[in-house]
Amino acid sequence: MLQRIQSIYLIIVVLVGGALPFVLSLWKDAEGNAVYAVSELWVILLLIASAIVALVSVFAFKNRKNQFVLNRLNMILNLILLGVFAYRSLNLSGESNISEKGVGMFLPVVSIVFLVLANKAIKKDEDLVKSVDRLR
Repeated sequence: MLQRIQSIYLIIVVLVGGALPFVLSLWKDAEGNAVYAVSELWVILLLIASAIVALVSVFAFKNRKNQFVLNRLNMILNLILLGVFAYRSLNLSGESNISEKGVGMFLPVVSIVFLVLANKAIKKDEDLVKSVDRLR
């Protein structure tokens, strides 16, 4: 059932993890060139893994408990990615005139927010199904 709100949230996570890293820069190197996710293998692997887990979760709508667990695993994956970005940004040399950190470093935060919203909607659906089962 792709018309549910959690499916829309998960599709946004797929787009954030699969498409935006190619458009938004992560940081700037010492020469001032923008570094994208394509140039860093470990970053692109983690982002694509996050997008794949979200896509699998979209099509796991028949089993809401598995969908909930997949979203939690995806949150952990995004937290690891956020930690890697934080470590990388602390190791970048910063100047007072130029900010070397890019907007792409905040993509895991956006993914985590939409995963939390999707899990809230899944929990709401699960509670609705349980309340209907009590009436039978």
